[in-house]
Amino acid sequence: MAGEDLEVVLRRDGERLDQRVVHGAAERVEPVAVGPVGVDTDERHGGCLPRSVHTSRYSTGIRPHRSARPRRPRRVPAAGQQESDRGSGGHPATFRDTTELREIAGQAEGAAQRLDLLYTAGLRIGTSLDVVRTAEELADVTVPRFADVTTIDLLDPVIDGREPLPGPATARRVALRSAGSAHPLEDVGSRPRVPPVAVDDEGETVTVFEPDLAAADEWRATDPERAERILAAGFHSRITVPMRARGTVFGLAGFWRRDQQPFQPEDLASAEELVTRTAVCVDNARRYAREHSMAVTLQRSLLPGRLPEQNAVDAAYRYLPAQAGVGGDWFDVIPLPGARVALVVGDVVGHGLHAAATMGRLRTAVHNFSSLDLPPDELLAHLDELVARIDQDPTRGADTEPVTGATVLYALYDPTSGRCHLARAGHPPPVLAHPDGTTTVLEAPANLPLGLGTSPFEMREVTLPEGSRLVLYTDGLIRMRDRDLDERIDLLRSAVGHVHDAPEETCTAALEALLPDRSLSDRDDIALLVARTSKLPPDRVAEWDVPLDPEAVAPVRAACVRQMTAWGLGETAFTVELILSELITNAVRHGAPPVTVRLLRDRYLTCEVSDASSTAPHLRRATSADEGGRGLFLIAQLAQHWGTRYGPHGKTIWAELPLPDSPDDAPV
Repeated sequence: MAGEDLEVVLRRDGERLDQRVVHGAAERVEPVAVGPVGVDTDERHGGCLPRSVHTSRYSTGIRPHRSARPRRPRRVPAAGQQESDRGSGGHPATFRDTTELREIAGQAEGAAQRLDLLYTAGLRIGTSLDVVRTAEELADVTVPRFADVTTIDLLDPVIDGREPLPGPATARRVALRSAGSAHPLEDVGSRPRVPPVAVDDEGETVTVFEPDLAAADEWRATDPERAERILAAGFHSRITVPMRARGTVFGLAGFWRRDQQPFQPEDLASAEELVTRTAVCVDNARRYAREHSMAVTLQRSLLPGRLPEQNAVDAAYRYLPAQAGVGGDWFDVIPLPGARVALVVGDVVGHGLHAAATMGRLRTAVHNFSSLDLPPDELLAHLDELVARIDQDPTRGADTEPVTGATVLYALYDPTSGRCHLARAGHPPPVLAHPDGTTTVLEAPANLPLGLGTSPFEMREVTLPEGSRLVLYTDGLIRMRDRDLDERIDLLRSAVGHVHDAPEETCTAALEALLPDRSLSDRDDIALLVARTSKLPPDRVAEWDVPLDPEAVAPVRAACVRQMTAWGLGETAFTVELILSELITNAVRHGAPPVTVRLLRDRYLTCEVSDASSTAPHLRRATSADEGGRGLFLIAQLAQHWGTRYGPHGKTIWAELPLPDSPDDAPV
């Protein structure tokens, strides 16, 4: 480089400014030395050029500059070099001011970080339809990337899924995340007092931006003691943003800093954007929670609030709503005349309010059909026809989901004989746990689901040992997408096979065995009903055969009175004598042999007269000129309930009377 014309160039970004170095200019770049003494030089130029030159304002790389015409260069003396030590040579250097470039680069980096934060928030906030979980997701995203501590407070109506009403409302802290050590801010579940909600002149909640908490006074007024503790903990700036969607404020989000740099004005836009996105998700979750709560309330109102009192079985149940929404699973225990009981479990296709309403219609229909004392196969046939008519109703809306495809299992248990009649329409078979701990699957004929017109339905009859447990369930308990159905049924059998388990314990064991394996996609609603059978003691049943002779009525009537006296029911004997006299006489005169009379003492006193005829008696009001037709009217006045039950070999007319120690309005 020796012998070349060299010069020092100072250039500002965006300016075309060359300054040759003179003695005055040397003061501008002090204390930088350019020269061979005390300077880190670049060996590529013979060790005479510095690799970099930094001043208090300028930082640059260095390049040689070849002058267009010969001139005598001016040298800048190196540190510690005297003016007398100057030589005839010089060193080239270029100084470039990058101060503004660094500022712009820093601003661009901050903007990129804020954009990345908003992108992450769009992915991670609103992943569930849960109000509290959505608030927690905002706190998780912003700590520690945006704030050292984030707090989320929601109004009580929002947490409950209700619409906030105008006027004052209390809020509760539902989420708090901290990146550091302990802090004096209120914990989750508290009623926060710091920070307050700022309100403008028009009564609107506004954003609060305080880059210097120590210099601000208004926020301390609510709780001065806690405010001092917040400052003592090192918090120096905060942003509070109202969580607003559709013009309604749902809560407040607070962002606090103590270890990071204070909030800047550009952080305010990021905070508002984050909270606005979260508010929309919270509103969606709140509206879903409201609709879900309405559907669950409707569904639970259509399900049994408690099981009816009866002595045929000891029953327990579990109902678990679906994860995605309200389903159509249902169950019922229906006491029937003759100390019998019907056990029902059903499942309606779909979810939502329509499924819940359809479930209520089917449950009501089963109650009505069971009051006719129909056997299970005939009851399902009537139910199948009803479902078909519902779907073919021309007045139903175009967007109404069909009922066809619903499944049901109907079991009728008689404690006097221990026999159980089963019929099912597309429903999973029940599991029977014997008293010795062994289990079997009662493979009753499956038939097709309701509404497909597959009647007549097939029925199975099985005798249940006393103390056995009958387990009825919906497919939500056993069905999984990645597991074999038979394997799940075997798991259920193992869970319910424990000896001496009560129905409540059996329900718990079944759920504990089968629920943990289910994924979120498999969480359909579940109805589980467990019934432990009992048998009516022989001394509570009395039965007589009646010859088809009018003279046989009086001896049987007298035998019934003696049995009533033996049971300690002498007060009711006269009423029973009147009822049986009318029923036996009608059977002898209009029926067909064999004629039998049976008395059952359970929760009610039941009088039954059976014959082989299928002629149906009808209640009517006799006129003053009629000689007959008053028998059934008399029975209806004396008995609490009466009716007719048809069987494969004739009919049975029954009448129920309350026992002296039972209420007159006890349920049937």
